[in-house]
Order: sequence, then structure tokens, then C-alpha cells
Amino acid sequence: MIKNELPKTDLRLSDFFYELPEELIAQMPLEVRDMSRLMVIDREKGTLEHRIFRNIIDYIRPGDTLVINDTRVIPARIVGTRTKKMTPEGLADTDSTAPVELLLLKQRENDVWEALAGPGKRARVGDIITFGDGLLCAEVLDIVEQGLRIVRFTCDKARTTTVYDALHTLGTMPLPPYIKEKLEDQERYQTVYSREEGSAAAPTAGLHFTPELLDAVKAKGCAVVPVLLHVGLGTFRPVKEEHIEKHEMHSEYIRVTEEACRIINERRAAGGRTIAVGTTSCRTLESAADDSGVLHPCSTDTGIFIYPGYRFKAVDALITNFHLPESTLLMLVSAFAGRERILDAYRTAVKERYRFFSFGDAMFIQ
Repeated sequence: MIKNELPKTDLRLSDFFYELPEELIAQMPLEVRDMSRLMVIDREKGTLEHRIFRNIIDYIRPGDTLVINDTRVIPARIVGTRTKKMTPEGLADTDSTAPVELLLLKQRENDVWEALAGPGKRARVGDIITFGDGLLCAEVLDIVEQGLRIVRFTCDKARTTTVYDALHTLGTMPLPPYIKEKLEDQERYQTVYSREEGSAAAPTAGLHFTPELLDAVKAKGCAVVPVLLHVGLGTFRPVKEEHIEKHEMHSEYIRVTEEACRIINERRAAGGRTIAVGTTSCRTLESAADDSGVLHPCSTDTGIFIYPGYRFKAVDALITNFHLPESTLLMLVSAFAGRERILDAYRTAVKERYRFFSFGDAMFIQ
């Protein structure tokens, strides 16, 4: 697994707090993806502009590379009942009326997954949880930490063949808890280029792109290159340590192909910029890069943690949404553009009534 050497810092969790009125948390996506607002920050010039997302094309240069994360969100939230408990003597009865919710985070091997369980007291080691009248069953193998479980699934082979098939029958889209409205079109929580299933949350910076805008990007001489990070607990787990370097990032699976490395390395060596779409693409690129910024193919887990003091190796510009206070995502963009500059930009966004979080507006930092 890839982990970085954490830089020393005196920054505390409270140094990444900002005030956000609740009404600015976007509850639904805009009707047209690329009509969200776009704040443009130029680090060298020290300027800030207010645009529309489709205007991103004005900041793309021939020779640049736009790096996207083509992961696809799975219907990872399933609700079942605890029916039996596995003991050395066999199956023992338990309270079969108690509902148990699992949020699948990461596939470890075959049918073994990491999952968040709620309430945790109803998902003890040995418990069997049944979903969809036995279509899918999960045995709790281990408790890694509070809320996080390791479970092994079995399917009713007469009705389904894989866990993924069962999830598409039983599961729901795992929208963040701050989104209270029901999302009628589930594809609006997928990027238009999503391809490989495996994420428990969307790489939300990519939600603003349309096929037409991506075509315009390519027509301008900018390559569009996919990498993969399956979004899991590492991306959205809250920071609870006041000394931020003590926060432990959970690992997430990444993949960067040889072809992706070749294109990005060649274009960057020729003077083009590498533009990461979202913090997940950014973390993937930084995980795959050596100290000189050259990317190398990889298929592994990453637990890279980026906060102020980190030296970026592979990313020259970043497209990102507006993130939760005191989150690792806010720490990453603060590392990229400077904490004070980012907090000032967020205060401006609040004043200008930008929309925040997953379905909210975007920022381009160059």
C-alpha cells in the first residue's frame, strides 16, 4: 500500500473550520450539469474570478492533460435483518426483527468486503444478516473499529450470481447524509464517464462535465485520460484528531495504466499541465508519481494523506468542489493553493451564495 511521509505541521483541525449556512448545502443537482458556477483561482496572479463551469474551456490549453477518475458508484447501501449468529456449535437464534444497515466501502477479495454497520451492536462477529428474503446473506467476520466490519457475502445462486447483481436488486445509492432530498435520477450521482463499479461515493468534481464539454476539451488539444480510485472511507471519513497528522487515512484502491502514464508523462515533459479532476484523481496521481513527478503504472491501495506542507509532484492544476469544514478534502486543496487563500475563497463563496458539497458548485485552481 502507498503511504506518504507526513510533513510536520503545527496546524490543528480547528484551523480548517469555516462557517456555512445550511441553506447553501446543495440538495439537488442542477438540471444542466455544466451550468453550475465556477470559481477560478490563479495562484501565481493572486486573482479570483466568478464564471460558469462550461467556461472551464477558456482555461484549458493545448498540450494539457485532463485526468478523470472513471470509477462508478455502486448501490452500496443495503438494509437487512440479523437472523442467526454463528457459534462453535452451529447457528444460534437471535432477534430476527432487528434491522441492520450496511454501507459497503471496499471489496477485499472475492465476496469479502469492508462495510460500515449501523447500529453496530446489531453486527457482532458471527452474526448472519439476511437481505431480500435470502437473496443475499452476510456473515460478520471481524470488527476492525467502531462501525467498520469485515463481512463475507453469499448469494442465493438460484436468483443471482454475484454480489454486484444482488446490490442492483436490493441496494440504494449511498448519498451523503447532508442530502435530505430524494434523487429521482440515480445517474445524476454518476459522472458521464463512469465505467468501473466499486465506489461508495461519487468523485463529485466530475459531475459537472457533459459529453459535449469533454469533446470541446479534446478539440482544444487537451488529452482526457482516465485513472481509477474507488472512493471509500479514506475520502469521506471525518477527522477527529485535533493534531491533524495523527489522522489515519483508510486505504482505497487505485489503478493507473501504462498507457495513462505514457500520455501524461509525455505531455507534461513537453510543457503541458496535468489537470486533476477532483481530489480523488489528485491523490491517485500523487500516489503513482516518483519524486521527480514521473508517473509509474500501479494497481494497489493508497492511504496518501495530503495537507499543508505536502509537496505536489504530479498535479499542476485542480478542479474541485467546495468541501466540508475540517475535512481531509479541504486540507488537500489548502495544501495545493494555501490555507489562507482557500479559506478566504470559501468566505467569498458563502458571501456570493455559491452552492456547496456534492451537488454544489466548483472551483478551478491553476
